[in-house]
Amino acid sequence: MAEITAKMVKELRDKTSAGMMDCKKALGEADGDLEKAVKFLREQGIASASKRSGRATSEGLIYSYIHPGDKLGVLVEINCETDFVARTDNFKAFAKDVAMQIAAADPKVTDREQMTPELIDAEKEVYRKLALKEGKPEKIVEKIVEGKLDKYYSEACLMEQPFVKDNDRTIKDVVNDVIAKVGENVNIRRFVRFRLGE
Repeated sequence: MAEITAKMVKELRDKTSAGMMDCKKALGEADGDLEKAVKFLREQGIASASKRSGRATSEGLIYSYIHPGDKLGVLVEINCETDFVARTDNFKAFAKDVAMQIAAADPKVTDREQMTPELIDAEKEVYRKLALKEGKPEKIVEKIVEGKLDKYYSEACLMEQPFVKDNDRTIKDVVNDVIAKVGENVNIRRFVRFRLGE
């Protein structure tokens, strides 16, 4: 078993912002392998996030972001369980990241549950007609439609978008990391994006 040094713990903390004891445990589980330790921490975050998902989130903050040039702005409401967490610098930094994500990626809804069946059916119909027009065989058209619909979700749903600061992670992954760090349920409740003249 590899010896876990203070330098290794610091490197993992810098990379993940997880607590010192969590980093030490993760490095122990990963036998000193930094990448495996990061994966372990992410998995722990997802597990703790799912445990907390049913807890009420009645505190939080409304964050405003105005893009340089004053032609694009975002208001986002992010909820957590306590006012104490909402006032922390980490929570505010997370809110800023989410607002900047919304400004850059222009999601339509927070998650797929907010999409109306009519909208989904309309999208499917467009993809179906395109596939048939391209001469695709009828039996694979449905697979093509489902694939295009998944791509649409990853563009239109905030929680499924690749994070602008790290394309290997989705906003849902970032939320799960925050939940693991703060020890509370966190929820991006709603947002609005303003562009001058739209």
